[in-house]
Amino acid sequence: MRLDKYLQVTGLIKRRALANEACKLGLIQVNQVVAKPTREIAVNDIIDIKLARREMTVKVLQLIQGNSLKKAVRNEYFSVIRDVERRPEDMEDFWQDETDE
Repeated sequence: MRLDKYLQVTGLIKRRALANEACKLGLIQVNQVVAKPTREIAVNDIIDIKLARREMTVKVLQLIQGNSLKKAVRNEYFSVIRDVERRPEDMEDFWQDETDE
């Protein structure tokens, strides 16, 4: 299953378009390597997600068959290794473009 689809179906990122964009911006890593949205996910992969308000590391427990999951069973497909909420003062430079300086 594609990385962007896995992130969306498991609910780690709300929409597939956002997951796709996060991958393109280099905010998603799989096994400590920046990953493209088309990367195929495998069991035991470690996914690092670095978004504006949250940093999260999850381990893939099993792959998803189909296009959707019930919210009650989503946690059976990944385990959270690390989940850190970022404070507003940590985020002030997050979206700054380096060319604006």
